[in-house]
This record gives sequence, structure tokens and C-alpha cells, in this order.
Amino acid sequence: MPPPASSTYTRYETRRRDPNPRAAALLVIDVQGRFASLAAPAMPAIATTVALCRSAGIPIIYTRHVDPVPPSRPLAEWWAGDDRIAAGTPAAELLPGAGRAAGDLVVEKSTYSAFAAGTGLEETLRGMGVEEVIVCGVMTNLCCETTARDAFVRGFRVFFSADATATASRDLHEATLVNMAYGFAYIVDCDRLEAAFGKGK
Repeated sequence: MPPPASSTYTRYETRRRDPNPRAAALLVIDVQGRFASLAAPAMPAIATTVALCRSAGIPIIYTRHVDPVPPSRPLAEWWAGDDRIAAGTPAAELLPGAGRAAGDLVVEKSTYSAFAAGTGLEETLRGMGVEEVIVCGVMTNLCCETTARDAFVRGFRVFFSADATATASRDLHEATLVNMAYGFAYIVDCDRLEAAFGKGK
């Protein structure tokens, strides 16, 4: 599903703000083999977002989903059989083309939120002095949205990408943008990030 054009998401905005490169980290959520077809339309924007953030000195953190053995409930009730992601399989491997570089941290998770117990993500961000997160990746309405909400309730300022996220349908994608803009996150895209980061040069 292609991400919506900028004119689509800007009508949902309730507030506008630029990320602060000195206080932000980019979270690239689950751009991995299992979601390759869903991520494909957004891959150019994901790569561009990563490149823009890297050039601005923003740390990049990747997540990947791996299902535990035995399966955890209630997630296993929704995603069973072929939908499960086993460690060490192509489904669990990060996709090439997402801009990952040597030294980029990879956080492994087993549920929707990258902040779930055991990931250490919050502690890592606090230790880096991060106060803001920029969220991109897949799926817009599941792992990206849940991670963004979790970041918000943990006290991080959240920026949510409209063009560097993707999911199974436009309706699901836009529903998340509506919810994020209403009370959780500032909506951004590649053009907005490029303009924001260019201000400090």
C-alpha cells in the first residue's frame, strides 16, 4: 500500500513542530523479511529518512520482531502458523536497502511495542540523552503506532512519519495518522525532515 501524499496527512495535523537533532533518535521498526511486501512501497522514503537523520547526527536504532518459543499469548491468537516469525529465518532478517550501517543498534522484540519489557530500549535512549523519537517502518497501525504511543506515555516527544511507514491498507494507515496527530505525535515526512534539518546548517 503506497503511503498517502503529503496533502492527505497535513489535514489531520493539530500541531506542528520540528525534531531537534541534538535530542532525537530514529526508530526504524521491523523492516524485515516477513514484511517485505508491505514495506516495499515505503522503502525509498525509509532509506531517505535514515539518510537524513544520519546526516543530521541523529542515532539510528532498528527493531526486528521475533516470536518467542513457546508462543506468547495473546499475540499468538492473532498471528499463528505462517504469520509467526522464527529466529534465524529470512523472515527475521532486516531488509537490505533500509540504510543500516555498521554500529547501528538492533533491538529485538516479541510484541508490538519496541518498549516492551526486556528490550532495554527505554534505558538505551535515556542513556543516550534522547528526549524525542522519530518513528518509521512497518506496520503503521500495529508496531509503529504501539511503539509511538508507548514512547509518548514514557515521556518522549514523538514524531511519526507519514511516508516512511506502511501497512496493509490505506484506511489503516490513515487511521493511525489521525490518532497520532490528535494526541500523540507530530506528523512528518521526508520533505519536512529535510527542511527542518537544513535550518541548522
